[in-house]
Amino acid sequence: MDVNSNQKKEQVDKQQESEKVSDATLNTETNEKSEELKPSKRVKRQATQEQLDNPFHGVKLVQVLERLVAFYGWEYLGDRVNIRCFMYNPTMKSSLGFLRRTAWAREHVEDLYLEMLDEEER
Repeated sequence: MDVNSNQKKEQVDKQQESEKVSDATLNTETNEKSEELKPSKRVKRQATQEQLDNPFHGVKLVQVLERLVAFYGWEYLGDRVNIRCFMYNPTMKSSLGFLRRTAWAREHVEDLYLEMLDEEER
C-alpha cells in the first residue's frame, strides 16, 4: 500500500506543479495582452500656419453665433439670413440645431461672421 500512496502523492505533486506553471504562463500572457490593449498616448500635432490663419480655427459654432448676436442682434440676422429660427422667437438652441443640420445656412452665417470680423478690424 505504501507504493500506491507514494505514486498517488507523486501524481498529485506533478499535477500541482503543472497547474502552477500554467497559471504563471497564463498570467504573463494576460499581462502582455493587457499591455497591448492599453491605449497609446496621442501625439499632438502642431497646427500649420494655414490652420492658424483660418479665422474659424478653434472657434465653435456657439461662439460664432453668440458674437454675431451680440454684434448685430437677432433682427439683423433674420434680415440677412432668411431663417425662421432667426426671425420668429429666436433662441440659441433652435438656431444652433438648425445650423448644424443645414449646410447652406451655416455657410451664410459663416460668411456673415467673416464680414463682422472685417468690420471689427476697421
